[in-house]
Amino acid sequence: MNRSHGSSHAPAQGTGGRRGRRITALTLAAGAAVLAGLTAGPLAAQDLHVPYQSFTLANGLKVLVHEDHAVPIVAVDTWYHVGSADERPGRTGFAHLFEHLMFMGSQHVPTGQFDRLLEAAGGDNNGSTTEDRTNYWESGPSNALALMLYLDSDRMGFLLPEITPPKVDLQRGVVQNERRQSYENQPYGLAQENILKRLYPADHPYNWPVIGSMADLSAASIEDVQQFSRTWYTPNNATLVIAGDVTAAQVRPLVERWFGGLAKGPAVTRTPPPPVSLAADAYATLEDRVQLPRVYDTWHTVKAFAPDDAGLEVLADVLADGRASRLYKRLVYQLQIATQVAAFQDGGRIDGRFEIFATARPGHDLNELARVIDQEVRALADSGPTPREVQRVQNGIEAGFLGRMERVGSFGGKADQLAYYDYYVGTPDYFQRDLERYRRVTPAEVQRLAHDYLVAPHRVVLSVVPAGHPELAVTEGASR
Repeated sequence: MNRSHGSSHAPAQGTGGRRGRRITALTLAAGAAVLAGLTAGPLAAQDLHVPYQSFTLANGLKVLVHEDHAVPIVAVDTWYHVGSADERPGRTGFAHLFEHLMFMGSQHVPTGQFDRLLEAAGGDNNGSTTEDRTNYWESGPSNALALMLYLDSDRMGFLLPEITPPKVDLQRGVVQNERRQSYENQPYGLAQENILKRLYPADHPYNWPVIGSMADLSAASIEDVQQFSRTWYTPNNATLVIAGDVTAAQVRPLVERWFGGLAKGPAVTRTPPPPVSLAADAYATLEDRVQLPRVYDTWHTVKAFAPDDAGLEVLADVLADGRASRLYKRLVYQLQIATQVAAFQDGGRIDGRFEIFATARPGHDLNELARVIDQEVRALADSGPTPREVQRVQNGIEAGFLGRMERVGSFGGKADQLAYYDYYVGTPDYFQRDLERYRRVTPAEVQRLAHDYLVAPHRVVLSVVPAGHPELAVTEGASR
């Protein structure tokens, strides 16, 4: 089974770069109302509700249970509140390396048996790592619940004896090869790493990519890895979500049996880094093995669920989501100087960033693209979007969620989303309020955000050009 950071084997930059828009949240919220039969007409905000029960074991493990008896399926999703942001300079890549080690066997489940036992019961499983958290999920028939809990409890409580030098060396090599394939030998694969190093100071938790560096992975000692386990992989630093064809009365004794005896770990404390900003525009050029040049513009914004977070996501979609978006129409359709354009707001636990990137058509350099991008951003800041543009984006977000609400497990399912809300806002059933954030966004707000975050502040401008052709890069200061 392929273990990767990012959402279920997404491209390498899926979580190392863009963790993902809040699309999941809205899909689940809208879908919850539909699947529960709560409304036959337009969705009403007060209808969006995913009920759950919660309890906490004596060792600090928080458990969330959601009942959904539509199909005889159960999902178990364990979130450990640790990601690459909890590493330190010179010791990066541990969170992702540890994700791999979690599938290498525990004291009572020999290497390879985790997958064999689960698949024999008709189940599936995987994991993912981001800057902010690491999660592991299983999904399968509801009669496999006890097996899932047994497997998860053994690697939560009895992994340390199995963290041996041969296993660490093996998975270190796997991760290093993943970095080669998904970053170093992937077109534009090193772009996000280069952006992060210029957007954040060297000691900031978001300065390095989730996968870490080759040098740091090579330097990791067995004691480093074991200490990472003792510090972060503890019951009191985790949330366990069980969703699907189960009842809370059925779940609790099983959780008590398999997790109740695990030892509590040390208290987790974090010191938030100071706010960061750019003193000037930062221009950089990366020569890569690519056919077409690409330009990235990246700004500091706000963390997830901050007041401007949802509005910035709407702004990104007005600019570059679909053929009706402003940048697509200008760059790709009308002027035909670009083959691709995208924009996103990426709010994390600590900070956020807004990014626009566009790939030039053959025969065009990045100065052309940069000028048009700046023109369209400034036009939004000067005049704002039309109400129709904002409504299109809001409708698209809600519509996209309906298809994602069909599952309780895997990435983006209800189990995952309950853990996500619990970690970021402290309220697992945050579906209604999350949707309301997007519904409240107005054209005037989008106009303000374009000015306050994209026109006034400084940014990182990275040009990725074919090797030997630095002349195709954006000229410093030319695009303002």
